[in-house]
Amino acid sequence: MLNILRSEEGPLGRPRRAAEVFPFLEAYIARKEQQASEIEQVVERYEMKRMKEERAYQSMSALRRMFSGKKPDHHLAVEYIHYVKKPMEQVKKLRAEIERARKIMNESKPNDVISIPEEIEQDLT
Repeated sequence: MLNILRSEEGPLGRPRRAAEVFPFLEAYIARKEQQASEIEQVVERYEMKRMKEERAYQSMSALRRMFSGKKPDHHLAVEYIHYVKKPMEQVKKLRAEIERARKIMNESKPNDVISIPEEIEQDLT
């Protein structure tokens, strides 16, 4: 199992024994899951804020709505991209990294010599 991640993109790091890497991979997975959940919480808070703002605007009288400034739709679209779409793309990348690390753990035995991707190995050192 020298090249466990043959099909994965990116260069592989130096070969290591799987038993050395398993504890690190468990911590790596936990850290990446924590990062993903934090990003999802930020997105959820933003969406709740937007819903509250929209409800407050809709509950205003027509005269009051006319004088209050509502953000133009293109501003809302840019905010959505910045606060929702890009962070969720980052979460998707984190989930892919987690899946790759789990694949390494599941497909190798403690006595195997494996090569892990460089982006994971950078966190190892």
